[in-house]
Amino acid sequence: MRTIEHYLFKQLAFVRGQTLKLMDGVTEETADRIPDGFRNTIRWQLGHIYVVLERFAFQYLGLPIRLPEGFKEQFEYGTTPLNWPDSALVPTLPELENLLKDQQGRIRDVLDLRMHEKIVPPYTTSAGMTLETPEQFLSFNLYHEGMHISIIKLYKILLRDSSSM
Repeated sequence: MRTIEHYLFKQLAFVRGQTLKLMDGVTEETADRIPDGFRNTIRWQLGHIYVVLERFAFQYLGLPIRLPEGFKEQFEYGTTPLNWPDSALVPTLPELENLLKDQQGRIRDVLDLRMHEKIVPPYTTSAGMTLETPEQFLSFNLYHEGMHISIIKLYKILLRDSSSM
C-alpha cells in the first residue's frame, strides 16, 4: 500500500479545480456561443479537456476509457461544434462537470502504482513532445488543460462583452 501520494495527483486536482471554477456563471446558452474569429465553444473546451485526459491517462496504457456516446466525434483534436450534426448528443454542463470531477479519482485509483510504466510505442503529441510513462502524460496534461483554461477565460470575457452590445 502506497503511503505517499504522487505529487502530480495534487497538481492535477488543483488544475481541474480551476477548470471547474470557470464553469461558475456559465449558462447552457453561453456555453454554446462561439466568439467571433474562433471555431469552438466553452462546452467544446470542457469536453475536449475530458477526452484528452482520458486518452492520456488510460488509452495509451491499454486501459478502458470512459467516453460517452459521441464524445470522440465532438471533442477530439480538430473537431468543432460548427460540424456537429443536428442530432448530436450534446452533454449538458452538469454532465460535463460530473465527468470532469469523477475523472480525477479514477486516474488516481488506476495509475497510483503505475506512474513509471513504459508505454510502447511512445506517443508524440501534436506539439512535438514525446511521452513514455503515465507520469509524463499527466505532467503534459497540466500544460494542455492550462492552455484550455486560458481559452475559456478569454471566451468568457469576449462573450460577456459581446452580449452587452
